[in-house]
Amino acid sequence: MAESVELPSRLAILPFRNKVLLPGAIIRIRCTSPSSVKLVEQELWQREEKGLIGILPVRDDAAAATAETASVGPTLSQGAGSDTSEKSSKTPASTSSDNVKLDGKHQQEVFHWHNRGVAARALHLSRGVEKPSGRVTYIVVLEGLCRFNLHELSTRGAYYTARISPLEMTKAELEQVDQDPDFVSLSRQFKSSAMELISVLEQKQKTGGKTKVLLETVPVHKLADIFVASFEISFEEQLSMLDSVELKVRLSKATELVDRHLQSIRVAEKITQKVEGQLSKSQKEFLLRQQMQSAGMPSNIWKHAQRELRRLKKMQPQQPGYNSSRVYLELLADLPWQTGSEQLELDLKAAKEQLDNDHYGLVKIKQRIIEYLAVRKLKPDARGPVLCFVGPPGVGKTSLASSIAAALGRKFVRISLGGIKDEADIRGHRRTYIGSMPGRLIDGIKWVFAIL
Repeated sequence: MAESVELPSRLAILPFRNKVLLPGAIIRIRCTSPSSVKLVEQELWQREEKGLIGILPVRDDAAAATAETASVGPTLSQGAGSDTSEKSSKTPASTSSDNVKLDGKHQQEVFHWHNRGVAARALHLSRGVEKPSGRVTYIVVLEGLCRFNLHELSTRGAYYTARISPLEMTKAELEQVDQDPDFVSLSRQFKSSAMELISVLEQKQKTGGKTKVLLETVPVHKLADIFVASFEISFEEQLSMLDSVELKVRLSKATELVDRHLQSIRVAEKITQKVEGQLSKSQKEFLLRQQMQSAGMPSNIWKHAQRELRRLKKMQPQQPGYNSSRVYLELLADLPWQTGSEQLELDLKAAKEQLDNDHYGLVKIKQRIIEYLAVRKLKPDARGPVLCFVGPPGVGKTSLASSIAAALGRKFVRISLGGIKDEADIRGHRRTYIGSMPGRLIDGIKWVFAIL
């Protein structure tokens, strides 16, 4: 939980595109751009637990915002700042949306900076290197600490720094606010709505009451930020919450958002119950039949599926074999019976270039692979041998197989067999077993959606 911290007069700034970090919230982000990697190295990695940075919301063009998506968190700025020495040019931050245009080697970008941000510390840092480019990346878990005002923005090497002032209230001011009758009333209203929301979520997810402890142990003005940070709300609403420095305004907005989230959950539950009640057994069987017809099964498989569907229609949903039969039919409908990898003309020269680009050395292994591909080219319908690569972890067995798939124009699936003791995990379980599942081979076919 975020505690009170003493902020320095200047902080390194990490732009947060179309996203807001609130105090008390914890996020996980992946830093890949040169500017963000440099900031993390100098301000967090080298300073370990003592490092603090500022998270500042920025607004950019909608097209740029949607084009840059991150797999594990909010998108970071690409090419923000210059790689040259520290600049003396400064940008005043007196308005809520200042325009900053960057010149230099990187593509020009226009940032609309917000005049308020949140100081954050790193709870966890992990460093990685992308292959084969060798680019350094960081995965950072950040915790928001407190709000600050932005007064002046400048660049230090590849990233931004800013002159700031904290916006948190002192202990004496908080004690004075706690005596305000309006604040007490708002606190009770917020806690009541929060308690109701927690009860609904815990009942829906069938979890214990650990979350309710927060309402008794965390100050209410911090609770407001923590709750709102967990909601999916618009960027404008996030900025509005960030700008709510006055505690009564913050509690009022948080209560409104909690009530709205609670109402949306109840409406969704009513719709789900209504739809499930209307979808009878016959309708489910009709949908399954339509799904099977659209799958394009071979005639022998279609006859087998029809026989299984007739058997399913005679069963009641309460019977033990009903679910296994239904899961089996859904699996048949999901398999890509008429979909295959694009058949490319095998080019041995291109395949050799692919192997050389992906791997250094391994001359004898590459030569054996080219021989294998040459036989495939001369006689495509021949049942070729199975290539078995042997070696310790990390020598390139999997990447060689991926290069072969790329040369053949086929989709690639990696099936790890480490720790498997039962062959049924590979080929699938017999349907007579309760909870039988398809094997890893079938799962791989479903994942790449190609059966040829």
